Amino acid sequence: MRNAIDRRDFLRLAGLGGAVFASGLAGCASLGRAGQDDFYFVQLSDAHWGFSGAALNPDAGGTLHKAVAAVNDLAVAPDFIVFTGDLTHTTDDPKERRRRLAEFRDIVGALKNKNVRFMPGEHDASLDKGQAWKEFFGASYYSFDHKGVHFVAVDNVSDPAARIGDEQLAWLKADLAAQAGDARIVVFAHRPLFDLYPQWDWATRDGAQAIEILMPYKNVTVFYGHIHQEHHHMTGHIAHHSAKSLIFPLPAPGSLPKRVPVAWDPAQPYRGLGFRSVEAEVGKAAYEITEYPVAKA
Repeated sequence: MRNAIDRRDFLRLAGLGGAVFASGLAGCASLGRAGQDDFYFVQLSDAHWGFSGAALNPDAGGTLHKAVAAVNDLAVAPDFIVFTGDLTHTTDDPKERRRRLAEFRDIVGALKNKNVRFMPGEHDASLDKGQAWKEFFGASYYSFDHKGVHFVAVDNVSDPAARIGDEQLAWLKADLAAQAGDARIVVFAHRPLFDLYPQWDWATRDGAQAIEILMPYKNVTVFYGHIHQEHHHMTGHIAHHSAKSLIFPLPAPGSLPKRVPVAWDPAQPYRGLGFRSVEAEVGKAAYEITEYPVAKA
């Protein structure tokens, strides 16, 4: 059995690694808990299947396929894969929405690793409160445990008002009540739970209530999507990490008067697009992030 460092070295030797970012509690010593193996998972986000627009991505029909192929080519298989929302691009037509969801499901069905988790984005769910999405992928919020880490998927998109909602917040509080104060907790969301840039819909209106529920737990990390770029933020001791998109990048928060997607650069195709692996060092409650390109240069 490989340990965590062996696995990371193996990924790097394969020539697939990109930028690395370490998240965790500074100076937190390993607790050395027996039976809790380090592991890694892959996060992909914002595929927007069904989007068309050559100026932003002339390969809009191919990028998701390339991402699936890139994940399949990883030298070491991840423990699981998670898509953090906006699987499809928004449409007012319920029939077309379901067609896009079905096509997305079929494309990612080519992933060799079948342990895949899904979450909705507002493009998937806000127009019908997640009805079609749930028909294909089941519950829009849930929790699960894996090798000493408690994972929670939060739905902050099915409500058109960009709220988690009282019912789900109550569920979150009850779910976490079973966890010890030093439990290793990872939260997945689509929108940021903090107010990154509300003017661009880069916030969750009741996200502060979710943060308040999470705050008593010492080892919490949040991974989200929605903003189509890598971004790192701290709310107290809680680290938040956004993922790149699989379709087009967006500008840094507040850097432009309007939220306008970054145009495709033929000289640097697929620039700003990608996915990530997250190496979980369970004993230290630390996470090392490695960014990967959608397609090799």
